[in-house]
Amino acid sequence: MKSIIIPIVLLFTLASCNSYKYGVEETTNKSNLTIGMVKSKIAKGSTKQDEIVEIFGSPNLVSKNKSNLEVWSYNKMSVEQRAGRTNFFSGQRASQSSNSKSFDLIITFDENDTVKDYSVISTSY
Repeated sequence: MKSIIIPIVLLFTLASCNSYKYGVEETTNKSNLTIGMVKSKIAKGSTKQDEIVEIFGSPNLVSKNKSNLEVWSYNKMSVEQRAGRTNFFSGQRASQSSNSKSFDLIITFDENDTVKDYSVISTSY
């Protein structure tokens, strides 16, 4: 009986040591919506709407401004969660924090569906 109990106790001891999780969990999908891609792929006066769709996909919002020009808006949000220790037996975390980031791209097109202007808003909190 002792020969069975010792491996079981050893197994639970090793499992509880490995149950502490430190690090980062990211809840975002990879995206082309980055400042590097925006600056390298969008040229005012020459980039067309179909090129924008090919690079960034469909916009989150399409609207018109005061001058009746089409405006496309893209938004990417991410949350990075930092987890402290996790107790193997109870499943409770000792501590947790998060960092949220938001990236907005707003593109204005002229009458010929060419980029007239664009702006980027990036926040982290």
